[in-house]
Amino acid sequence: MKAKIFQPAKTAMQSAPKLKNWRLQFELKSAKKIEPLMGWTSSSDTNQQICLSFSSKEEAVSYAEKNKISYVILEPKKRNISPKSYSANFSYEKVN
Repeated sequence: MKAKIFQPAKTAMQSAPKLKNWRLQFELKSAKKIEPLMGWTSSSDTNQQICLSFSSKEEAVSYAEKNKISYVILEPKKRNISPKSYSANFSYEKVN
């Protein structure tokens, strides 16, 4: 089994500056199939339904090593936020 350990990106509905939890999610072993009658997607791989949450990256890594799961760590990308004032929204020359 191979898994990826990552920190999920925040949704557009969140205003939290940083998400704290890390997830361990197994990679797909087989491709999904489309059921011909109803058009639903299915898979014979039940590990794709498992998504474990941890409070830190170290906990997720220790869980994977303890259960002999090979893993890949995907570090979160740093966002480059430039500070702006509210009046910049109405300026003639917009600031990025």
